[in-house]
Amino acid sequence: MGKLHHGAYGAHIVWDWNGTLLHDIHAVIEATNASFLELGLEPITLERYRELYCVPVPRFYERLMGRLPTEAEWLVMDAVFHKHYGARVDACALAEGAAELLASRQAAGLTQSLLSLAPHEQLVPLVRRHGIAERFTRIDGRTDGSHTGKAERMVRHLAELPGVDPARIVVIGDAVDDAVAAAHVGARAVLYTGGSHCRASLEAAGVPVVDTLTEAVATAEGLVA
Repeated sequence: MGKLHHGAYGAHIVWDWNGTLLHDIHAVIEATNASFLELGLEPITLERYRELYCVPVPRFYERLMGRLPTEAEWLVMDAVFHKHYGARVDACALAEGAAELLASRQAAGLTQSLLSLAPHEQLVPLVRRHGIAERFTRIDGRTDGSHTGKAERMVRHLAELPGVDPARIVVIGDAVDDAVAAAHVGARAVLYTGGSHCRASLEAAGVPVVDTLTEAVATAEGLVA
């Protein structure tokens, strides 16, 4: 089948990476608790993490500590977390069915891209290592030190995807911030419960919430049908 133009039919999916395509929540919890140990904070359970986690991440620490970390504290916290996470991420697998979903959508001539808050120079080699880099029309990670959410990054990401009809864009992610970013550009969103947030937190975003990526893709297609 010849490659179709962006948005010719079906959804253009903008995928999230951590907690969505990459099933890394357990590595995140282990790295969080290892960093908390170094920082003198109490360990956290998966359930508590999912209740409290939010973007920007310093707000998450505010919920834990009762105050926002100072800039100096935040730089240490971020560095310590990434040290521990980096030691664990190579052992993380893709989410169940992710590789097959990406391949089947590409084979059907449907388009998809990847936008992540993970550092770009770390993201791209990891996506390649999982053998899925060629499934995406574009891959964008974070290229600055800012820890704001995805909204403005989504604007820049879509500007690099000429020909994609905004009415056919659906963001699939595991965080309320993914829905916020989608709304910022007039796109739709589907949120997945396999990552950083509990279902109740996700449902507060007012978009469809699903438990599998297969459901997420089916729901995305239904939104633009």
